[in-house]
Amino acid sequence: MTTRHLIDPAQDPVPVGTPEFKAHAHERYARLRSLAPIHRVRLADSSVSWLVVGYDLAREALAHPKLSKNPEPYAEAMRAAGREILLAGTGFGGNILMADPPEHTRLRRLVAGAFTSGATERLAPRIEELAHELIDAIADRGEADLVASYTGPLPMAVICELLGVPAQRQADLQAWTRTAMGNPSAPQRSSLLALNAYLGDLLEVKRQSPANDLLSRLIAVRDQDGGRLSEAELLGTTVILVVAGHETTVNLLGNAVVALLRHPDQACALRARPELVPGAVEEFLRFDASVETTPARFTTATFTLGGQTVKAGDTVVVALASAGRDAPVEPGGDPDRLDVGRASPRHLSFGHGIHHCIGAPLARLEGAIALQALLARLPDLRWADPAHEVEWLPTGITRGPVRLPVRFTPAER
Repeated sequence: MTTRHLIDPAQDPVPVGTPEFKAHAHERYARLRSLAPIHRVRLADSSVSWLVVGYDLAREALAHPKLSKNPEPYAEAMRAAGREILLAGTGFGGNILMADPPEHTRLRRLVAGAFTSGATERLAPRIEELAHELIDAIADRGEADLVASYTGPLPMAVICELLGVPAQRQADLQAWTRTAMGNPSAPQRSSLLALNAYLGDLLEVKRQSPANDLLSRLIAVRDQDGGRLSEAELLGTTVILVVAGHETTVNLLGNAVVALLRHPDQACALRARPELVPGAVEEFLRFDASVETTPARFTTATFTLGGQTVKAGDTVVVALASAGRDAPVEPGGDPDRLDVGRASPRHLSFGHGIHHCIGAPLARLEGAIALQALLARLPDLRWADPAHEVEWLPTGITRGPVRLPVRFTPAER
């Protein structure tokens, strides 16, 4: 299928975010970039927004002072236009993802210490242990769905141990977060409310019986420091740590595995030179971002972006997956080619500016450990069906495979 058939430049606004669009996302983003770096689009919830697809303009938009992350002032107007806005009480309110300075600055400072490079490096032995435990569970089978058995459960186990979530509830949290990252809908809202209710109860348990985990430390900040973290902010921060701290890494790993299965020469290169894996994680993030598009930003005043007049009250969405394929590469390089040896790949998969992902060091660490273990333990990893067509997540802002059915030589017990 050629890109000229995928986008009708006369159609304004262009429909994006639908299952059919997402199934051919990179081809369609390439077509949009060939036309302009920003477009008026219709999102999956039928609302109209601006979509930024070019790398340079994406960097500008992600740090633009006239684009707000806080939906509160726009809630009434957006609901009147038929667009669902998730506020405090639905799971995505009262957190750093949906806040502007000075609230954002304060909230980020309260959790930043847990996600520094030094703090996350101390988790490396446990992450490696978890990775090998999961591989041990499938190694003698000769086949597996890696989303169900490896790329999904590993990030959930890591974030739950960090936060202090009981292991027996990890499957529930994984199901809720997967639905919560979909398009606005009744099931999404139901999952967010279920996640909210469970985590609210867990916070109360930890308030009564503190432990050595991040949630107990956040409660201490709330209860012992003059209420710098309100009850709504405590719950909202907990929800976003579970959702963003897990689902994006699931898709980072899933997308990396898809890329390696499609480019076996690159998998061979990493097996031969495992020291390349940390840099390869950056290349995987550039090549196929785990967050396809950002949540909407809200325009506080009319301004010009990429030659277009963006009016006050408009929303702007940045296509991070598209920006990665438009990012500058070495002279003569091809941004549509996967190169695990590429020097310092540039991408925006963790965002840019004050909202740069606070969990980026942990995601990078998990990615490197998980991929090194997988490549070493399953050296002949391949698709279960050589003609396998990847089924991508059909809705929501994330991008990742629904399943990864693979085969490999069974390990002897």
